[in-house]
Amino acid sequence: MPMTSVEIFDLISAKFPDAEISIVDTVGDQDHYNISISSSGFKGLSTLQQHRLVYAALGERLQFLHALSLETFVK
Repeated sequence: MPMTSVEIFDLISAKFPDAEISIVDTVGDQDHYNISISSSGFKGLSTLQQHRLVYAALGERLQFLHALSLETFVK
């Protein structure tokens, strides 16, 4: 079951309300994405911790993504 970029945006925005989010469906099939997120919620966290928070925000829906390239930045 594919996941739209709007669904991804909504899930991430709910966890990180101040986030600037860029989502690119790299091959047009709704299961290969490049996502870039800048949020103050990442302050003081390692990259691994930041990515784990994003994975947690996506929750069970993460299983529907075949490929995910994730970049996180402190705002």
